[in-house]
Amino acid sequence: MRAHVLGIALGAGVLVSPSAPVAASGSAASERVTIDGFAIDQTEVTIGRFRAFVKANAVVTAAEQEGGGLEYGNGWERRPGWAWDKPYGTPGADDEPAVHVSWSEAQAFCRFAGGRLPSQAEWTKAAYIELRPAPPDGFEKGRSYIYPVGDKPDGMNNSRRRHVPVGTTKPGVNGLYDMGANVWEWLADRRGETALTAGGSWWYGPENTRAEAMQWKPAAFTVVYIGFRCAYDLR
Repeated sequence: MRAHVLGIALGAGVLVSPSAPVAASGSAASERVTIDGFAIDQTEVTIGRFRAFVKANAVVTAAEQEGGGLEYGNGWERRPGWAWDKPYGTPGADDEPAVHVSWSEAQAFCRFAGGRLPSQAEWTKAAYIELRPAPPDGFEKGRSYIYPVGDKPDGMNNSRRRHVPVGTTKPGVNGLYDMGANVWEWLADRRGETALTAGGSWWYGPENTRAEAMQWKPAAFTVVYIGFRCAYDLR
């Protein structure tokens, strides 16, 4: 019998090692970028990485149990068969971001990978403040930027029909991909039954990728445009 993720005792004592920045193998590992005092995934967690977690823990996600994740049509509508591995009802590629994942499921994956969800403060620092010693692409060390890709919102996956594979858009501040747009990302911050999301998504315009545009959403939400990435304490 397969178990829902919330019923699994998932420990943090899993050893992981970096792989290619856009790798989507059967490993929970990813390329990480070291920020001031912590590390963060260079890309959003992929279907391939999430599959390793599902297989290792016999997970059935809430979207699967409920018959499908959500999409906005005439209000929020459940789409039969849409889930982390079938984001639009058909099998997704291993390098696509894992969506239709609740806040608790995202947090459980990060524990499995040896990390946790990033806090609002951590995510903001990583997304908007350039901290690399000698940054390329015109970025300047110590500068704060309006958008996660710089002073202008160019190169993000905004106002489109769906998400794109991770690591295929313009690299942004600190060499991170898709901190702006592609999919919203769950953060660690909770307020009752809601959790904070950051970065905007393919559905929204560039204004939603700014720091002040973060949104509180139901933590149990399993929806087509919310994914996540993990943060890691430095040891």
